[in-house]
Amino acid sequence: MKYRIFLAGFLLFAVACKESPTPVSLEEDVALLASDSLQGRETGTPGARMAADYLEKRLKDLDLKGGGDNGSYFQDFTFTPRRDPHSEVQFGEASDSSITGRNVLAFIDNGGERTVILGAHYDHLGDGGEGSLHRGEPAIHNGADDNASGVAVLLDLANKISSWDDAKDNYLFIGFSGEEMGLLGSNYFAKNPTVSLDNVSYMINFDMVGRMKPDSTLSISGTGTTPTWSQLLNTLNPGFNLVLRESGVGPSDHTSFYLQDIPVLHFFTGQHEDYHRPSDDSEKLNYQGMRSISDYVFRLVQTLENEGELAFRKTKNESEEVPRFKVALGVIPDYLFDGKGMRIDGVSEDKPAQAAGLQKGDIVIQLGDSTVVDMMSYMRALSIYETGDTTTVTVLRGTEELSRSIQF
Repeated sequence: MKYRIFLAGFLLFAVACKESPTPVSLEEDVALLASDSLQGRETGTPGARMAADYLEKRLKDLDLKGGGDNGSYFQDFTFTPRRDPHSEVQFGEASDSSITGRNVLAFIDNGGERTVILGAHYDHLGDGGEGSLHRGEPAIHNGADDNASGVAVLLDLANKISSWDDAKDNYLFIGFSGEEMGLLGSNYFAKNPTVSLDNVSYMINFDMVGRMKPDSTLSISGTGTTPTWSQLLNTLNPGFNLVLRESGVGPSDHTSFYLQDIPVLHFFTGQHEDYHRPSDDSEKLNYQGMRSISDYVFRLVQTLENEGELAFRKTKNESEEVPRFKVALGVIPDYLFDGKGMRIDGVSEDKPAQAAGLQKGDIVIQLGDSTVVDMMSYMRALSIYETGDTTTVTVLRGTEELSRSIQF
């Protein structure tokens, strides 16, 4: 059955490529990338190659030149996956145990002295496996928000920038492979660049930008990597509820460029209950929110062409401060919440939080003897517990303060 679905999807894909619809909407890009026919776009699979071919076709239709190896649109890399969580992925020659990923690149050469990189990963989890939060039989993880949404915004910006007659900087657009396996495509590119990284002014990464909430909250990380980011982002803000985070290190592809001393930004609209599950489908995305992000970044790019050189600045590595956990409460934190406490954005089934009656929207303000004022204090409080321990969690539900017993 799976083979028939894949074959039918491939035939539809081939027809769509021949027809070359113009223009292509965000909805159409996401619908194809997050369709069952691509089988979850797991790195190295036929579905991921179909996605790469689609990106190549879209970039060609925008009259962009290849930015990959030897003037092509591709940069292939072969790697052997980790055998244990403490080992490193090994790049190298093909073997029986290796996988080949494929970055997709397009370049606009305006003859400028500076190059700007905009990127988004296009791979996802296939039928699940490591990284999936799905429990049950293997099922296609379409990854509409993660990260067909980022790729669609990237393509929309490629269209805007390619139509911009007054552009002076050069622009490199990259669809990264292997992000879900450990930022592999961006890591490989950063160590084997097809343009001189000495001339790269900054890098912008789009990862999970499709689920903007009604309050228009938008998280932007990396704002400490150059002194002017925060001022520019606030000045150009059309009305987003901005949550600005300084660290240039995070679980997405901008990290690979920050480690090369390049100023970075990462745009993100927040976690949700469909994250890394088969239910992350295209009809759940906020396409108007995606358009607003694309317009915002285009204004930022235009403004930056008239700015001087961006000075790189190292930031505190927040990931090094994250405590280690032996237990889990069983909630999805609202990473965009900037009030006091830790707001719950989802409750997992058959976990301590559900057993205690915690609900989406509850704000954790105390765990045991520890006061919770933000995400970091919540994680520190959680890190002291072991399996079998019991404690009390206090939450705000609306204006009411509730205390519940928790057993880990």
